[in-house]
Amino acid sequence: MLRSFSIAAAATGVVAAFTLACSDDLTSSNGTAMESRQSPTSPVLTPQQSGTTQRFFAVSPVNDRVVWASAAGGTYAVTTNGGRTWRSAVVPGAEALQFRDVHGESERVAYLLSAGEGSANRIYRTEDGGRTWQLQFQAGADPRFFYDCFDFWTPNRAITFADAVDGRFPVIRTTDGETWQDIGDRLPPAQPGEAGFAASGTCVTTQGGKRAWIGTGGGARARILATTDGGNSWTSYDVPGITQGTPTSGVVSVDFRDPHRGILGGGDVVASTVPQNNVARTSDGGQTWTLATPTPFPGAVYGLSYVPGQRLAVVATGPSGAAWSANEGKSWTLLPGVSNYWAVGFASRDAGWLVGGGGQILKISFSGQRNQAAGN
Repeated sequence: MLRSFSIAAAATGVVAAFTLACSDDLTSSNGTAMESRQSPTSPVLTPQQSGTTQRFFAVSPVNDRVVWASAAGGTYAVTTNGGRTWRSAVVPGAEALQFRDVHGESERVAYLLSAGEGSANRIYRTEDGGRTWQLQFQAGADPRFFYDCFDFWTPNRAITFADAVDGRFPVIRTTDGETWQDIGDRLPPAQPGEAGFAASGTCVTTQGGKRAWIGTGGGARARILATTDGGNSWTSYDVPGITQGTPTSGVVSVDFRDPHRGILGGGDVVASTVPQNNVARTSDGGQTWTLATPTPFPGAVYGLSYVPGQRLAVVATGPSGAAWSANEGKSWTLLPGVSNYWAVGFASRDAGWLVGGGGQILKISFSGQRNQAAGN
């Protein structure tokens, strides 16, 4: 199973602990350290102090000031001043959990998703900025349960993806922000070994009021599972070309900039030094996918994100490096000296964050940069 793989590559400096596992017109969603510029058109990178050395898995910017991040050791971090200062803490009773995903709604409201075996899969919610946390969901004792990622259409409507159990995805959904119901019978049957990748909390993405896309791997074919009605029904689409077909390869991260145009990243997550076909894009809502240019760093893409306001600009990251593209993956520019970051997310073109191993947080800003991309 995908969740059974764990990597430790300290010799290369890459420390990985990877366990696998409405309507369309509605849209969802200054550090003091030194800055570095690669060229006049490159983003500005600003390291920030998180207050923890735990590995970060996911990041959720609410706006340019408020950002939540989730980590191992039952840890979360939050900033309310754009990252000038961060507060990190441990959720009581969750000290042994790995928070593989996070969703922030405001400086007071956020959700955390932990992944592990059986009852270690949980969803917590805070309404007071992390001072207290309410346990909303906890999986059963079956050790095959493993929940990889979640995403939200609205503050109260969300979907959570999980590895297959007995040929079925035990996907859960909330429509009130409080209770979660199993809707796994509405999804296509799973392939043998098919599951998600709990690398960056981006194996599922939502768009508008009802659309969502889930990326899978571990089976014979990498797939996108898509819904246009809020999870009531789903369609499966193959993703040819990207590295796949083994228990540790497939789609890892997916993002859409509108109902039709999207991008995904993936590959073999245990082959961090091997160049791979690790990026693909779509212009028809995920029905067909075309290989993009691979990233200039080897290995799999663990997380990627469009840059708001930059149209075709994308940032991709993985244990071996990070890069940005001004043209939706037709070409890439390496971010120098950036490695061992697993996730990336943006509030705006001025405010994005990369998070990763050792408590690393790096702010990334395209402020003032002109988008040089053309076409669709």
